[in-house]
Amino acid sequence: MTVPPSIVPPVALPAQATAATTTADGILRRQRARESSARTYARSFPIVPVRASGMTVEGTDGRRYLDCLSGAGTLALGHNHPVTLEAVRRTMDSGAPLHVLDLATPEKDDFTDALFATLPGGFADRARVHFCGPAGTDAVEAALKLTQTATGRSGLLAFTGAYHGMTAGALGVTGSVAVKERVAGGGAEVTRLPYPYAYRCPFGVGGDRGAGLAATYTERLLDDPAGGVVPPAAMIVEVVQGEGGAVPAPDDWLRTMRRLTSERGVPLIVDEVQTGVGRTGAFWAVEHSGITPDVLVLSKAIGGGLPMAVIVYDEKYDGWLPGAHTGTFRGNTLAMAAGAATLRFVSAEGLSERAAVVGARMTARLDSLRADLPAIGDVRGRGLMIGVELVDPEAPSDACGARPADAELAVRVRAACLDRGLIVELGGRFDATVRLLPPLTITDEQAEAVVDRLADAIATVSKDAAQGRQA
Repeated sequence: MTVPPSIVPPVALPAQATAATTTADGILRRQRARESSARTYARSFPIVPVRASGMTVEGTDGRRYLDCLSGAGTLALGHNHPVTLEAVRRTMDSGAPLHVLDLATPEKDDFTDALFATLPGGFADRARVHFCGPAGTDAVEAALKLTQTATGRSGLLAFTGAYHGMTAGALGVTGSVAVKERVAGGGAEVTRLPYPYAYRCPFGVGGDRGAGLAATYTERLLDDPAGGVVPPAAMIVEVVQGEGGAVPAPDDWLRTMRRLTSERGVPLIVDEVQTGVGRTGAFWAVEHSGITPDVLVLSKAIGGGLPMAVIVYDEKYDGWLPGAHTGTFRGNTLAMAAGAATLRFVSAEGLSERAAVVGARMTARLDSLRADLPAIGDVRGRGLMIGVELVDPEAPSDACGARPADAELAVRVRAACLDRGLIVELGGRFDATVRLLPPLTITDEQAEAVVDRLADAIATVSKDAAQGRQA
């Protein structure tokens, strides 16, 4: 398989400051010397972007990359989309205050109108919105505090494989052991429930049966007087686990979680920080199952590429006192303007439906490569939220037919993708899942190029690995 030449035509990109001519090596060296050891993406991608347009990122050396990271799903329209740029410029030129805490502004009012217009009808009719600090993790904290305040309870139900953020409460409901084990109290008052993961089923059976067992286990546990679960303040769940490896929840299972929580008076929080704004093929991922949550946690794409986070919740839970959840940067006027423009553009242009079509095509093509590329253990996802789990093809399979994850192979594939002009990131339980989060504006030609480059990277790295084992 050969790598196709770049299919991205030359585009008119904004002029850069002369600092952009500084060598990438020098900038990266200074970053290593001055930034914390907790930096992440900078370790995986030794490039220095200076220009970006749509799905294309250009480095200091003039090399271009197809960006399948999209700011971890933040850039629904890609980089520097004309719709968001025009909204930002118009707002700046208007003289509007750019920072007003939580005061009412025309831009905030307009964003709220745009947001509520996208919500499922039954939810929007009784919804309240709270503007949080600019990161999704703060919105998770707000959702947890809201339900704890409303119920007078403290315990929480969360799932294996979950990712909800890095602040204290959000970290508590996050599943990753590595990021929690060094933090005191990182799992306090959280009951961990099994998330249905067909390829690595926690019950060793997979498929619909595994999802059914996960639901049954949850129901029996909650009703067991000796199960150790005190009535909780909330259940928090992702419709598709993002950092967990693009693992989608079956619609029937999600409907069961809604029934279980409703019957027991437990508020249901759905974290749509990464799945929202068309990413999964519906404007909000809950629409696939038809459930109505009590709280939606929203961030990333809702700000049009600028920092913003909110929770939207049923008004019956609005029992907060003034200042119960506050923060300095709740009033990002530019993000509200860019976000409103993005929400309306995604709706008007049918980009949710486009994500469903293109995502299904990419997923099907990737899945068809498994016969020729046995290092591809599983291909999954929903819409343009796709995961390709890489495995050791020579290791024995487990009861579900899954081979051991190969994290080392995945790291090499990520580097090989970058060499081919493709930016992808890893995730999943063992950091062995290649995650694809392209912008909703991806063209058919770009979608083909992404699959071609990824397939070529996997084939090349797998061949090298096999030769290394034989040597």
